[in-house]
Amino acid sequence: MFRAVLFLFPIAGLALLPARSEQGAPAPEDKGFVSIFDGQTLKGWKVSAETGHSRTSKNKTGGKWFVDADEKCIAGTQDVPGNGGILITEKEYGDFEVALDMRNDFGPDSGLFLRSNSKGQAHQAMIDYHADGNLMGVYGEGLSPGYHVRNFTFLKKVTEIKEDKADFKLPIAPEKWPSFWKHGEWNELRARIVGNPAKITTWIKGVKFMEYADKVKRMDKGGIALQVHGGGDLTKQFVRYRNIRVKTLD
Repeated sequence: MFRAVLFLFPIAGLALLPARSEQGAPAPEDKGFVSIFDGQTLKGWKVSAETGHSRTSKNKTGGKWFVDADEKCIAGTQDVPGNGGILITEKEYGDFEVALDMRNDFGPDSGLFLRSNSKGQAHQAMIDYHADGNLMGVYGEGLSPGYHVRNFTFLKKVTEIKEDKADFKLPIAPEKWPSFWKHGEWNELRARIVGNPAKITTWIKGVKFMEYADKVKRMDKGGIALQVHGGGDLTKQFVRYRNIRVKTLD
């Protein structure tokens, strides 16, 4: 009886430890987050056709954005072949962390824009969910000078990636990607931006995937935006986002 108690005590204690990422660092927490999508309407959001992705539309519509009532998610696609845009929050943010669940078709080029203006000039956490694309690398969207940092690239299949050289090493071996990332299911993406010049950190399913420090002072605040890229014909493929929440860090 005495031995059994000694054996069980340390195991029970493990449940009190915080969740940990693949790299051994504590996974990000959800304390202090506020929802910015009610699951039913686009209240608090607006479509912008001012980006270069809307150049093919005569009406400059900014793509097609709507709420999928069954999935309770924001869905986006090109409204006519080649025409996209962004859906941006009406509220602006400075230092913050944003998290969302994503279930996109494999093909559309999207993105999570941080401190964006209506022209789509922003720090971007990449959601280039297609062959030769990347998730949660960082990109200076419309910024000068720009930057583009990633540590992996999708091959022709969503289950296949190759590692790219980067200061922040890919935290998951390419052969483990198929068991880590579940296409067709909801997977969490997260990004944090602080300071100016900005320091950007991203996560996929609680695992830190990128940490990048910009070298140029830029905008202090801006909106949070979702993107449908222009070009090609992706009118039958969709991006989908739900459970969108933000924590201000000012």
